[in-house]
Amino acid sequence: MDFLTHFLLDYGYWGMLASAFLAGSFLPFSSEVVMLGLLAAGLQPVPLIIYGSVGNVLGAMLNYGLGRLGNLDWIERYLRVKPESLDRAKRFMAGHGAWMGIFAFLPILGSAITIVLGLTRANIPLSVFTITLGKVVRYILLVSSASAVS
Repeated sequence: MDFLTHFLLDYGYWGMLASAFLAGSFLPFSSEVVMLGLLAAGLQPVPLIIYGSVGNVLGAMLNYGLGRLGNLDWIERYLRVKPESLDRAKRFMAGHGAWMGIFAFLPILGSAITIVLGLTRANIPLSVFTITLGKVVRYILLVSSASAVS
Protein backbone atom coordinates (compact mmCIF):
# COMPACT_ATOMS: atom_id res chain seq x y z
CA MET A 1 0.00 0.00 0.00
CA ASP A 2 2.88 2.40 0.79
CA PHE A 3 4.37 1.87 -2.65
CA LEU A 4 1.04 2.65 -4.32
CA THR A 5 0.56 5.78 -2.20
CA HIS A 6 4.05 7.07 -3.04
CA PHE A 7 3.51 6.24 -6.72
CA LEU A 8 0.26 8.24 -6.76
CA LEU A 9 1.92 11.14 -4.93
CA ASP A 10 4.48 11.33 -7.75
CA TYR A 11 1.74 11.95 -10.29
CA GLY A 12 0.25 15.04 -8.65
CA TYR A 13 -3.29 15.89 -9.65
CA TRP A 14 -3.64 12.77 -11.84
CA GLY A 15 -2.44 10.67 -8.92
CA MET A 16 -5.15 12.34 -6.84
CA LEU A 17 -7.78 11.44 -9.43
CA ALA A 18 -6.57 7.81 -9.57
CA SER A 19 -6.43 7.43 -5.79
CA ALA A 20 -9.87 8.98 -5.40
CA PHE A 21 -11.26 6.62 -8.05
CA LEU A 22 -9.86 3.63 -6.15
CA ALA A 23 -11.22 4.97 -2.85
CA GLY A 24 -14.64 5.70 -4.37
CA SER A 25 -14.96 2.20 -5.74
CA PHE A 26 -15.39 -1.02 -3.77
CA LEU A 27 -11.59 -1.27 -3.36
CA PRO A 28 -10.22 -0.44 0.08
CA PHE A 29 -8.06 2.66 -0.39
CA SER A 30 -7.65 6.03 1.33
CA SER A 31 -7.52 9.03 -0.98
CA GLU A 32 -7.29 11.32 2.05
CA VAL A 33 -3.67 10.26 2.65
CA VAL A 34 -2.77 11.11 -0.95
CA MET A 35 -4.61 14.44 -0.80
CA LEU A 36 -2.87 15.46 2.43
CA GLY A 37 0.49 14.38 0.98
CA LEU A 38 -0.09 16.42 -2.16
CA LEU A 39 -1.17 19.42 -0.10
CA ALA A 40 2.02 19.10 1.96
CA ALA A 41 4.01 18.89 -1.29
CA GLY A 42 2.61 22.30 -2.28
CA LEU A 43 -0.10 21.48 -4.80
CA GLN A 44 -3.03 23.87 -4.97
CA PRO A 45 -6.09 22.90 -2.91
CA VAL A 46 -8.85 23.79 -5.40
CA PRO A 47 -7.56 21.57 -8.23
CA LEU A 48 -6.95 18.79 -5.68
CA ILE A 49 -10.56 19.04 -4.55
CA ILE A 50 -11.75 18.97 -8.17
CA TYR A 51 -9.58 16.03 -9.24
CA GLY A 52 -10.35 14.15 -6.03
CA SER A 53 -14.08 14.71 -6.34
CA VAL A 54 -14.19 13.68 -10.00
CA GLY A 55 -12.23 10.50 -9.31
CA ASN A 56 -14.28 9.66 -6.24
CA VAL A 57 -17.60 10.15 -8.05
CA LEU A 58 -16.39 8.03 -10.98
CA GLY A 59 -15.46 5.25 -8.53
CA ALA A 60 -18.89 5.53 -6.90
CA MET A 61 -20.57 5.34 -10.29
CA LEU A 62 -18.58 2.18 -11.04
CA ASN A 63 -20.19 0.74 -7.89
CA TYR A 64 -23.60 2.01 -9.05
CA GLY A 65 -23.13 0.30 -12.41
CA LEU A 66 -22.06 -2.97 -10.80
CA GLY A 67 -25.07 -2.77 -8.49
CA ARG A 68 -27.33 -2.09 -11.45
CA LEU A 69 -26.23 -5.41 -12.94
CA GLY A 70 -28.14 -6.84 -10.01
CA ASN A 71 -26.24 -10.04 -9.30
CA LEU A 72 -25.89 -10.18 -5.50
CA ASP A 73 -23.93 -13.44 -5.52
CA TRP A 74 -21.38 -11.92 -7.90
CA ILE A 75 -21.15 -8.71 -5.85
CA GLU A 76 -20.58 -10.65 -2.63
CA ARG A 77 -18.17 -13.20 -4.10
CA TYR A 78 -16.00 -11.17 -6.48
CA LEU A 79 -16.23 -7.66 -5.06
CA ARG A 80 -15.99 -9.00 -1.52
CA VAL A 81 -18.82 -6.77 -0.34
CA LYS A 82 -20.29 -8.39 2.73
CA PRO A 83 -24.03 -9.09 2.74
CA GLU A 84 -24.18 -7.36 6.14
CA SER A 85 -22.82 -4.14 4.57
CA LEU A 86 -25.47 -4.27 1.85
CA ASP A 87 -28.21 -4.97 4.41
CA ARG A 88 -26.97 -2.14 6.63
CA ALA A 89 -26.94 0.21 3.63
CA LYS A 90 -30.49 -0.84 2.66
CA ARG A 91 -31.74 -0.18 6.20
CA PHE A 92 -29.87 3.13 6.35
CA MET A 93 -31.39 4.23 3.06
CA ALA A 94 -34.92 3.02 3.97
CA GLY A 95 -37.05 4.66 1.32
CA HIS A 96 -34.90 7.74 0.77
CA GLY A 97 -33.37 6.42 -2.47
CA ALA A 98 -31.02 8.65 -4.43
CA TRP A 99 -30.96 11.29 -1.68
CA MET A 100 -28.89 8.92 0.44
CA GLY A 101 -26.06 9.26 -2.09
CA ILE A 102 -24.93 12.23 -0.04
CA PHE A 103 -23.58 9.71 2.50
CA ALA A 104 -21.48 7.84 -0.10
CA PHE A 105 -18.37 9.44 1.43
CA LEU A 106 -18.69 7.27 4.56
CA PRO A 107 -15.99 4.62 4.97
CA ILE A 108 -17.13 1.05 4.17
CA LEU A 109 -20.84 1.93 4.17
CA GLY A 110 -20.36 4.41 1.31
CA SER A 111 -19.46 1.72 -1.22
CA ALA A 112 -22.42 -0.36 -0.11
CA ILE A 113 -24.69 2.69 -0.46
CA THR A 114 -23.62 3.27 -4.07
CA ILE A 115 -24.02 -0.43 -4.91
CA VAL A 116 -27.51 -0.43 -3.35
CA LEU A 117 -28.39 2.71 -5.33
CA GLY A 118 -27.58 0.70 -8.45
CA LEU A 119 -29.44 -2.38 -7.22
CA THR A 120 -32.55 -0.28 -6.58
CA ARG A 121 -32.08 1.56 -9.90
CA ALA A 122 -32.20 4.91 -8.16
CA ASN A 123 -32.53 8.01 -10.34
CA ILE A 124 -29.11 8.41 -11.99
CA PRO A 125 -28.94 12.24 -12.29
CA LEU A 126 -30.11 12.68 -8.70
CA SER A 127 -27.70 9.97 -7.52
CA VAL A 128 -24.76 11.65 -9.28
CA PHE A 129 -25.76 15.02 -7.79
CA THR A 130 -26.07 13.76 -4.21
CA ILE A 131 -22.93 11.61 -4.40
CA THR A 132 -20.98 14.55 -5.81
CA LEU A 133 -22.29 16.91 -3.15
CA GLY A 134 -21.25 14.60 -0.31
CA LYS A 135 -17.81 13.91 -1.73
CA VAL A 136 -17.02 17.56 -2.55
CA VAL A 137 -18.04 18.70 0.93
CA ARG A 138 -15.89 15.97 2.50
CA TYR A 139 -12.79 17.05 0.52
CA ILE A 140 -13.42 20.74 1.25
CA LEU A 141 -13.61 19.94 4.98
CA LEU A 142 -10.43 17.86 4.74
CA VAL A 143 -8.48 20.61 2.96
CA SER A 144 -9.87 23.30 5.28
CA SER A 145 -8.94 21.29 8.35
CA ALA A 146 -5.43 20.62 7.04
CA SER A 147 -4.97 24.32 6.20
CA ALA A 148 -6.16 25.37 9.66
CA VAL A 149 -3.69 23.02 11.36
CA SER A 150 -0.66 24.07 9.32
